[in-house]
Amino acid sequence: MGKMIVYQMLPRLWGNGCQSPVRGGSLLENGTGKFRNIDSETLSFLRDGLGVSHVWYTGVIRHATTVPFEGCLASNPMVVKGKAGSPYAITDYYDVNPYLADNPEDRMSEFESLLNRTHDAGMKVLIDFVSNHVSRDYGKAGMTQAPGRPPVLGSTDDCSVHWCPGNDFFYYPGQPLILPVPWNSVTAASPFYENPAKASGNCFSPSPGFNDWYETIRLNYCDFPTPTWDRMLDIVRFWCSKGVDGFRCDMVEMVPWQFMKWLIARIKEDYPEVIFIAEVYRKELYRHYVENVGFDFLYDKSGLYDTLRGIASGNGDARGITWNWQALGNLQPKMLNFLENHDEQRFASPYFGSSACRTGAFLCASMLFNTSPFMIYSGEEVGEAGMEAKGFSGTDGRTTIFDWWSVGSLRRLYDYVHTGEGLEIKEAACLRAFKKAAGLAQGAASGKTFDLCYCNQDSPGFDPGKHFAFLRGGNGSAALFVANFSSEDAFMYLRIPAEAMEFMGVKKTETSFKDVSVNAWDYSALPV
Repeated sequence: MGKMIVYQMLPRLWGNGCQSPVRGGSLLENGTGKFRNIDSETLSFLRDGLGVSHVWYTGVIRHATTVPFEGCLASNPMVVKGKAGSPYAITDYYDVNPYLADNPEDRMSEFESLLNRTHDAGMKVLIDFVSNHVSRDYGKAGMTQAPGRPPVLGSTDDCSVHWCPGNDFFYYPGQPLILPVPWNSVTAASPFYENPAKASGNCFSPSPGFNDWYETIRLNYCDFPTPTWDRMLDIVRFWCSKGVDGFRCDMVEMVPWQFMKWLIARIKEDYPEVIFIAEVYRKELYRHYVENVGFDFLYDKSGLYDTLRGIASGNGDARGITWNWQALGNLQPKMLNFLENHDEQRFASPYFGSSACRTGAFLCASMLFNTSPFMIYSGEEVGEAGMEAKGFSGTDGRTTIFDWWSVGSLRRLYDYVHTGEGLEIKEAACLRAFKKAAGLAQGAASGKTFDLCYCNQDSPGFDPGKHFAFLRGGNGSAALFVANFSSEDAFMYLRIPAEAMEFMGVKKTETSFKDVSVNAWDYSALPV
């Protein structure tokens, strides 16, 4: 079995052909992608071109937005970030976004068709499980109903107390909600009134700040079973019954670990193949979340990602890659490695790698060094920089998750997937790099790993602070990889010790490589 490769895609952006999006524009002005745009050509490209095994469809479950649809009310703009809204401000856990469907009334069947297409293409489907918080108006924008479904979150709460075990939310009796000045200067002509105020998703306060998750309200789990536990279990079971293969679990460190352990165990009783990926940041808790709580994979944001980002900025050292895997030990295969996701700045932005032309070495170290799963964020494979001014999202090196928007590089990639043409020269070169890396990950770079840095600290031409070398393979063959994180060409002698060849099953005691080019992909013809 080859490497697990996850592809994160925001369906709102894929297939949106608007050529001239307006900053802060409406749905009518800027358009949106649809479920149908994730067609057989798209899925074949992901599977065959990038080696994708799992597609993470971000922003599928219905969230707060400023656009009404039949049966789905618009949310008050004072509690919507951007005009499209955050995918993490859920208004109905049992529904999908109507704007993603050609026929909003048939949106669930259109999503189920996407599930089937993805499975037929040989890939599995992941969606978000947002367990810490919901939208400020959860249950008030029109709810899908079904016999036997638990009560709507918050509908049976006692609002006269700050907290009690039977409540889904936390309250501030006698204190109205005080919202920050909204991003789009919405005035009191459209006020949002909440009294008593509820605790926001990331802070216990009746007056959250602009940088808080003021558009959300925190759920009540406590440290022992409450009605909220059963309601959230029912939600996850619902999506498993639809055929969803796994969940990227949002901000699990803000939810009691006892709940997540309880939930995962119960889901796996009936759906043993369903996987759970945790968004975690505290490295000292990694082992706890794997061995005690039961997560299948964890973000290694605080480990390999931060190490590589430090190297890219000139503030880190390539030795940190070795230190990270040594610290992880047997947890390494449980890490989900990445260079980008929707929370982080794009590699090609000036805030990170500054240019897609630098991708090769970082991709080599992140995707190819170990057996851990790797995640690609849609647009990363063509060097998207996230530097357009969108609306709520400023020019910050991130691709917006809050605005109706059309991304130029994704439009060109969509055209390429369907016609074989349309990419700019740099985009095509970046895509070649990702395709080559994916092919190596499923072939030469599968199997065992042997870090060669310890035995090359004094090798001629090898700089342990800027270079990283390793073997991948086994069963009699091995592939040598050398990543050069500097801006200079490097020529070196590399020592491969006898124990490395023995580990790989290669019948050769020692080999020296002279004049090894560590530029994994040739960008020499491209302007920087």
